[in-house]
Amino acid sequence: MSPTRTRVIGMGSEPNSLTRGQISRYAIGSLGTGGFGTLPGLVLVYYLTDSLGVTALAAGAIVTAAKVWDVLIDPVIGGLSDRALAHTGSRRRAMVIGGIGLPIAFVLTFAVPAGFGAVPAAIWVLVAFMAAATCFSLFQVPYIALPAELTDDYRERTRLLSWRVVVLTFAILLFGAGGPELRALFPDDPLRGYLLMAVIAGIVLGVGMLVSAGVAPRRPLLPVRPGATIGEHYRDGIIVLRESQPFRVLLVTFMLQGLATGLMLAAAQYVARWVLDDESAVTQLFVALIAPALLMAPVWKAIADRIGKERAFRLASAVFLLATLVLALMVWSPGWWILAPVGLAGAAYAGMQTLPMAMLPDVIAYDRTATGGDNRSGIFGGVWTAGETTGMALGGTVLALVLAATDYVETTVGETVTQPASAVMGIAVSFSVLPAVLMVLSLFVLARYRLREQDIVGTSA
Repeated sequence: MSPTRTRVIGMGSEPNSLTRGQISRYAIGSLGTGGFGTLPGLVLVYYLTDSLGVTALAAGAIVTAAKVWDVLIDPVIGGLSDRALAHTGSRRRAMVIGGIGLPIAFVLTFAVPAGFGAVPAAIWVLVAFMAAATCFSLFQVPYIALPAELTDDYRERTRLLSWRVVVLTFAILLFGAGGPELRALFPDDPLRGYLLMAVIAGIVLGVGMLVSAGVAPRRPLLPVRPGATIGEHYRDGIIVLRESQPFRVLLVTFMLQGLATGLMLAAAQYVARWVLDDESAVTQLFVALIAPALLMAPVWKAIADRIGKERAFRLASAVFLLATLVLALMVWSPGWWILAPVGLAGAAYAGMQTLPMAMLPDVIAYDRTATGGDNRSGIFGGVWTAGETTGMALGGTVLALVLAATDYVETTVGETVTQPASAVMGIAVSFSVLPAVLMVLSLFVLARYRLREQDIVGTSA
C-alpha cells in the first residue's frame, strides 16, 4: 500500500448528514427484512414437521432449496440493480416489486389446504417459499446497497445502521413473539392459526418495505458500470470477492455468525416444546433475546464511536460466545434459567447486527476509490445478501440434520408423540454447543479484518 492514503470520501467537499426522515424511512425497511428473516426461520421447519407430517430431512431440504435459489439470484439482482441505477437513476423499482410480491407469497407459504398429504404439502410450501425468497431479494439487495449512497460520512453510516438495527430487533421481537401467539389463537386448528399469522405478518412486511423504498435516491452519486448478461453478474460478484479482502473477511464472519444465530432461531421452538415442556415458552425466549437488544443498539454505537467499529464488533461477538458457552449447561441441566444467558446473547446480538452492517458501506466506499470511482454497490449488496441468506438458511438445514440424526419423531396435527432422549439432547446442543463452535470460528476470521477509520475518512503518512 502507498505510504500516503487517498481520501475515500468527501473528495474535497463536506460529508453529508442524514435527515431524520431519511433515517426513519430507511430503518423501517427492517420490518420487512427482520420479519421475513425471523418468522420462517422460527416456524417453517416446525410447521412442516409437526403440522404437515413432513420428515425432518425433507423439511430441511425444502428450506435449503429455497435458500439456494435465493443465493443464486442475489448476484444477478445486484447487477440488475446497478444497471437500473445507471439507466433510471434509482434502485426503487425492484424494491417496490419485492414489497408487493413478498406478502402474497408469504401468505401462500402457510396456506396449504387441509387434507393435503405430506408430499403435495411439501411441494406447495417449496414453490411458495421460493417465490417469497425471490421477492425478498428484489427488495433486500438494493436495500443493502443504499447506505453507501445515502451518505459519505463514516459515522453517519453507523448512526443510520444503528437505527436500522433498533427497528430490526423490534421486528424480531414483533414477529418472533407475536407470530406464535397469533398461531396459538386456534389451538384446535393449527393450520388456520398459521394462516392468520401469515396474513397479518404479510401486511406488516409489505408496509415496511414499501415505505422504505421511498428513501432510495433518484440519481446515482457516482457512475455505475452495468453488466449485460447473467454470466457477467456472477463474474462481477466473484471479482469483488477476489479484489476486496475486507469484504471477504466481513462476509465470512457474518455468514458464520448468521449460521449460529439461524441455528438458534430454528431450534428455539423445539427448545420451548421439548426442553422446557411448554410450546408457548418460545415467546419468553424471544422477549429475553430482543428486549436487551433494543436497549443495547445505541450503546454499541457509542462503543464503536469510542474504540472503532471493528473492535466493538469483536467485543460483541465475544460476549455472544460467552452466552452460548453458558447455555451449553442446558444439555445436562435444562430449565428456565436459560433466559438469563439468552438475554446476554440478545445484548451482544445488537452489536453483531449494527456493526458489520455499518462496516459494509465503509468497505464499499473504500472499494469505490480503489477502483477509480466505479460504483459496485449493487454487486456488493447482491453478494452480501447471498452470503447472509446462506448463513441463516443453513441454520435450519443443520438443525434438520441434527434432528434426523438423533431420531426426532415428526407428527401431524392432532397426534401426540414422545421424543427420545437423544432427540431432546440434539435440540439442546443445537441451541448452545454448535453456535458456540461457530462463534469461535467467526472470531478467528474477524481477526484478519484490517480496514480502519483512517483508511476511510482521511490521509495519514
